[in-house]
Amino acid sequence: MENKRQTDLRKEKLETIIDWSKSNKDIRTVLLTSSLVNPLAPVDEYSDLDVELVFEDNAKYISSKHWINLFGNPIAMIEENESSFDGKHAMKMVLYDDYVKIDFKLYSVPNFLEQVDHNELCEDWDIGYKVLIDKDGITNNMKEATHQVSIIKKPTEQKFKQLLNDFWWDTTYVAKCLARDEIFYAKFMSESNIRTDYIIPLIEWYIANQHGWNITTNKYGRLFKKHLTSEIWEKIERTFSGKNINENWNALFAMADLVSEIGTDLSEKMGYEYPFKLETDIRKYLNATFIRI
Repeated sequence: MENKRQTDLRKEKLETIIDWSKSNKDIRTVLLTSSLVNPLAPVDEYSDLDVELVFEDNAKYISSKHWINLFGNPIAMIEENESSFDGKHAMKMVLYDDYVKIDFKLYSVPNFLEQVDHNELCEDWDIGYKVLIDKDGITNNMKEATHQVSIIKKPTEQKFKQLLNDFWWDTTYVAKCLARDEIFYAKFMSESNIRTDYIIPLIEWYIANQHGWNITTNKYGRLFKKHLTSEIWEKIERTFSGKNINENWNALFAMADLVSEIGTDLSEKMGYEYPFKLETDIRKYLNATFIRI
């Protein structure tokens, strides 16, 4: 359940932004985007305000920080100029002392219109948007959001096979690092590579297959727990480990067991081939490496 105080603070900030924008001649259009206007996204007291401001000329607002103080006392900020986004817009992401976080996207009118004129909505708009202010009608030709950009897509057999091949290959690096007591590289391979590049997509496909390929689990598995049985979730939890080398060995073998279980299940349901021989051979390697230490 959402914390009412934080919800009210966020609402007050948005109203202040709208009032300021209405009276500011430099601002022509204001959009609200992301989770607060996406029917498929969960919203709670930690949800950010994602606000797009379209200026006649955004240059002075990119170079200045003064205007962000109009909405509260900033305690931290990340600034990214237009070059970070192929010249399309700039960003100021601000955390205020009341813990409301606002991501401001700063457009110029020409760059905004260039995005509007594309054949398809950009991903940020297709997730969801709401026009709060439009003084010149420049949003009239914006296409309706489909909210489909975050829907999990069914992989091709080639992509499915490549993921499994890469997963089993990279487990060997983790095993070698653990045998050498190289915890930093072991963590990099297991968390940055294996979990992010292989396990997360595989779990996404596993869940999506059960829901007719018409579901989103949000970024990096945020909603996994909601869509999985307690039995599978417990197996996923075993793949996380601490600093102890033996814990990391246990997590590595838990990853292997998890990928084997959901990978074979998916292969059967999608009619794809599962690399049983590869798994058998790599498991022998992992076991042999573990026994040698």
